[in-house]
Amino acid sequence: MLFVPRGGRIFVHGMGETSTAERYRKFGEMEARGHSPSYEQLCMGVGADDKLLALVDTLPAAKRQPNLLFGAVRFLGGPVHDYEAFRIWVLEHWAEVSSEMLARSTQTNEPGRCATLLPLLARLPQPLALIEVGASAGLCLFPDRYTYRFDDRPALGPVGPVMLTCRTSGVVPIPQQVPSVVWRAGIDLNPLDVADADHLRWLEALVWPEQQDRLVRLRAATQIARAEPPHLVQGDLNVTIAGLVGQAPPDATLVVFHSAVLAYLPQDERDRFVETMRGLPARWISNEAPTVLPGVAARLTRSPSTDRSAFVLALDEEPVAFTGPHGQFLDWLPE
Repeated sequence: MLFVPRGGRIFVHGMGETSTAERYRKFGEMEARGHSPSYEQLCMGVGADDKLLALVDTLPAAKRQPNLLFGAVRFLGGPVHDYEAFRIWVLEHWAEVSSEMLARSTQTNEPGRCATLLPLLARLPQPLALIEVGASAGLCLFPDRYTYRFDDRPALGPVGPVMLTCRTSGVVPIPQQVPSVVWRAGIDLNPLDVADADHLRWLEALVWPEQQDRLVRLRAATQIARAEPPHLVQGDLNVTIAGLVGQAPPDATLVVFHSAVLAYLPQDERDRFVETMRGLPARWISNEAPTVLPGVAARLTRSPSTDRSAFVLALDEEPVAFTGPHGQFLDWLPE
């Protein structure tokens, strides 16, 4: 579930406007439960703590996200496994915590999402030129460098330090080989450099505490990015995308893709991006929460399971699958 700021309150997709307290409780119930007991405990604690909520509500609406608060505390070395210890620490260090929250953003860079993108990328005419919108450090720009295992099938892709595992359901078109990528670039308001120790520490702070496999995967993927730094452009996606598209090699299939990005845009900017993409000479892969792109949602033939959060994977606004937010599952829709 993703969130978009609207004035002093928060709009939670599918739920309407909600308070900060409700936002934290819902994040704990829908996102953290079953994935991070520590974050579930913190969310439920913050959601019932008037003193902490009052502090969080002094921040701009876009800066009140649970991931941002918890990531800032971890970045500063604070405790996140016990709510009372967390609460005392945050109250004592609120000036530092709020400063980090104002200066940074949730730029989770999960290479595991490449597993859910792979079937679409491999079906397109090869070779590919990739542009990721909201690229963070660009770790999802290397789908050809990772090794994949779908269910209990044999491993796919080059042998390397990054193994991405993904559970599947439905008739998933598992490719025989990884796509060929001849050019890769990304756009971000604040691109992160994995060679920068501060940037890397922030990326690691955004990985949920119990998910050591994601942390290992992140560190391995950064080694690939360091060896072949992606071309990352700083700028607003609506201002920058057309110019970057013009730089792509003409003899490759150009693919613009994004995961968990558009929900952070105001609705008018999101609408503008949709219109821009419709006019660009590129294939468009989106991987966003179900209500982020109404044009995609209107084409869904069924809803995702209610017992887990899911994104909708779509090619040129045509939905093809529900996906795990961190690439952990791929639920393919009927053709």
